[in-house]
Amino acid sequence: MVQTLKNVLILGGNGFVGKSFKNSSMFNESFKTFYSDRRDTDLTKYDQVESLFQNVQPEIILNCAGKSGGIIATSSNPYSYLSENLKIYLNIYEAIKKLQSVDLINLGSSAMYPKDSPIPIKESYLMAGNLEESNSHYSLSKIVGVELGKALDTGTINVTTLIPTNLYGPHDNFDPLYSNVVPGLIRKIHEAKVNNMPEYVAWGSGEPFRELLFVDDLINAVTEIIQNNLKSSIINIGSGEEIRIKDLVFKICEIIGYDGNIVFDKSKPDGIYRKTLDSSIINNLGWNPATNLDKGLKITYEWLTKNLV
Repeated sequence: MVQTLKNVLILGGNGFVGKSFKNSSMFNESFKTFYSDRRDTDLTKYDQVESLFQNVQPEIILNCAGKSGGIIATSSNPYSYLSENLKIYLNIYEAIKKLQSVDLINLGSSAMYPKDSPIPIKESYLMAGNLEESNSHYSLSKIVGVELGKALDTGTINVTTLIPTNLYGPHDNFDPLYSNVVPGLIRKIHEAKVNNMPEYVAWGSGEPFRELLFVDDLINAVTEIIQNNLKSSIINIGSGEEIRIKDLVFKICEIIGYDGNIVFDKSKPDGIYRKTLDSSIINNLGWNPATNLDKGLKITYEWLTKNLV
């Protein structure tokens, strides 16, 4: 008997995570996948979202869309991060109401958790304290997405928010100013090497810790969640290992081959000191990350050197 593959619609198909799904042969062989991005659907326009859902009739929707960025990006234009993400969530939820049965999987962020959360951070800590001010607008939009899902969860419409730790890998945003920590460091240290700069100045003290996850491991986790029909309002997805930013900078310098002087500018913001996740729910399913940090950083840097224009 031929197995019928589930229809999976991926929103944000041209973004960092969306492209990673596209490049995963395992994922695309496991499901009948449809990819949508800004070129075919503006998720801030309700009529376009409704039309997309009616045409595809998805059984599962993976929402990888939304406006995101690092500390500089989120703090320089906070209104757009809040308003655009809220519009996207509201349109998705309104359009989903017209589908008979669907599982919605939203991609959240560890920035959603309170800045003073105990470590490791459990899913139950959400909304238990104040957010980190530098990206609170972005974080709040993601939290609203969780609460909308809880309000809409009917039994035929099931909503799960995945909260991955800091992702990195090929296809990431390597903009020197508006990227997240890993791609930003890789790009700037690469440029320091290429331009023979005697010194690289890193933002912040270098003392905070970050838990990092190679993007392909997230793809594998999502595959496990769908195949095992795991239902939970929130699921953390972390590597279980953290590294001090200062040590990360030196590690990237070694991989790139940059031997200049490293200076840490303590006048620049550090962000949250630690935000390592408790990933017990997904670990109990049998999932664990397969890519260690050294290997993941090397793959990411190789991709950048081949695709930097």
